[in-house]
Amino acid sequence: MHAADEILLGFTRALRAAGVPVTQDRGHGFLRAVSMVGLDDRQATYWAGRATLCAGPDDLDRYDQVFEAWFNARDGLPRSVPAQESSSTVLLDVPEGDGETGEADEAVRAAASAEEVLRHRDVAALSASEKRRLEGMFDDLRPRSPLRRTARHQRWHRGDLDANRTLRNTLRRMGEPGDIAWRRRGVKSRRVVLLIDVSGSMSGYADPLLRLAHRFATAPGAGSRPVEVFTIGTRLTRITRAMRLRDAERALVAAGETVPDWSGGTRLGETLQVFLDRWGARGLARGAMVVVFSDGWERGDASHLAEQMARLRRVAHRTVWVNPHRGKAGYEPVQQGVLAVLPHVDDFVAGHSLATYAELVEVVARA
Repeated sequence: MHAADEILLGFTRALRAAGVPVTQDRGHGFLRAVSMVGLDDRQATYWAGRATLCAGPDDLDRYDQVFEAWFNARDGLPRSVPAQESSSTVLLDVPEGDGETGEADEAVRAAASAEEVLRHRDVAALSASEKRRLEGMFDDLRPRSPLRRTARHQRWHRGDLDANRTLRNTLRRMGEPGDIAWRRRGVKSRRVVLLIDVSGSMSGYADPLLRLAHRFATAPGAGSRPVEVFTIGTRLTRITRAMRLRDAERALVAAGETVPDWSGGTRLGETLQVFLDRWGARGLARGAMVVVFSDGWERGDASHLAEQMARLRRVAHRTVWVNPHRGKAGYEPVQQGVLAVLPHVDDFVAGHSLATYAELVEVVARA
């Protein structure tokens, strides 16, 4: 590896340590961009990094700080642009240089723009090459655990007076007054249950939804966050063990070998009843955040589906229905299955693109 590549990869690791979600694809894009503009061009290197490594406006301040600290600590490397030259978006105009640098910068901006467009595309309509690009972008999703209050209290710097601990501290001082002890209710990760429709009408979304489920099951902190994953169609299948494999491709292969009813019919009411009878009502869904991914096409009795969703809502903390057609222009919830479940869900959200999956991650985290 060339020394320049080592420096640039070290910079991406420093960004990741600072909290910027630098994925492997973003890192490779950064190396390609810098190879085009040249590491000795400080302005072009700076803007190449902003365009390829920053996922959003929240990353820009940390990027500027790490860039300044990393590159200015090394003699002969470019200095970052002054703070006043920074802006709130990676797609603003770049200071003009010679023709070659301008073309390279334009290519960097075009690549960043193409990636942003891909985030909003319907995943079922992507080409094979676009799907491969999208697979790497799933690493940008950072699911966070919803929290719930526990019966136990914990020490805290404010909140409710902890009379017992305050008294014990006073007794240790032989009656001399001391600091007042405070406490608050403890918090614990709330269980997340994902029910993914793998019927024929959802076949174009099954692979991305399983990748999303894999992110929930394996994201940092998932060890302390109980996540359960099931597929629904003509029958219910638990694939939690497969989704916990660290490698996404191995996880999807394991899930494929486990699920017997890919691209089959849809009996949502019956499979939800099986889930509630066998798993949900006994504790798995009780107090949990339950997310159902389905377009709502139901071959069975829609009233039975409504009855099971009402049962689910009574035991769950919150229910979310994710419909891949929800965010498309002109969509109206006219399917019998969708009309049956709408009165029994807390959130009815879109689920057709990576951008909508990122929004769902926030909905789950806020539950």
